[in-house]
Amino acid sequence: MIKVVFFDLDDTLIDTTKLAEIARRNAIEGMIRAGMPVDFGIAYHELLELINEYGSNFPHHFDYLLRRLDLPHNPKWIAAGVVNYHNTKIAHLKTVKGARKTLLKLKEMGLKLGVITDGNPVKQWEKILRTEIEDYFDDVLISDFVGVKKPHRKIFEKALKRFGVGPEEAVMVGDRLYSDIYGAKQVGMRTVWFKYGKYASKELEYLEYADFVIRSLEEVVEIIRGIESEEREERSDKEVHAD
Repeated sequence: MIKVVFFDLDDTLIDTTKLAEIARRNAIEGMIRAGMPVDFGIAYHELLELINEYGSNFPHHFDYLLRRLDLPHNPKWIAAGVVNYHNTKIAHLKTVKGARKTLLKLKEMGLKLGVITDGNPVKQWEKILRTEIEDYFDDVLISDFVGVKKPHRKIFEKALKRFGVGPEEAVMVGDRLYSDIYGAKQVGMRTVWFKYGKYASKELEYLEYADFVIRSLEEVVEIIRGIESEEREERSDKEVHAD
């Protein structure tokens, strides 16, 4: 029987792609209002290139942006970018539609819930705490804290060990076919691909590793019920044949 459902965080439980775009645009607009003498389109394009090169968790995006634009290191401009970015995050950070309802129903079904996510531990916990979903989860595994990143099988094995279950007793739900679905399938977990966000049409070469494909998180509840129903029927058939 299924005992644990694991979820990815970004663009699975929390709508981060839309948030990031709004926050970055507002950051550039704030820097320009503070006096940065650059056209918005040019600055925004350079910022996106920086993020692509150094990653979203790099702590000096705005410092490096000024260097790329051949502008002086102006603390006021940098501060304006930081303030507008974080104010936008606070104002717009929210869960994906149906997330809370899904988590509540799964808990009511007696299932344990966990998060397996990549990223900076402080940033990931900030998202969980700000959206007030921490109480739904029995444990949270974050790659930069546990020392291994998805899709490496070790992070999924660590999650299974923490919950004391076998892979056949767990389901992984995520928006990325490569890191979430392919990774979890390698250890024998059932997998649910949430076709959502910026990866909704990417990494399709890993689609074969998805046991289920959903467009709404609320479908997870019916999937779990379906799996449990199938397993009950299988046990019943075995008992009949045994007699």
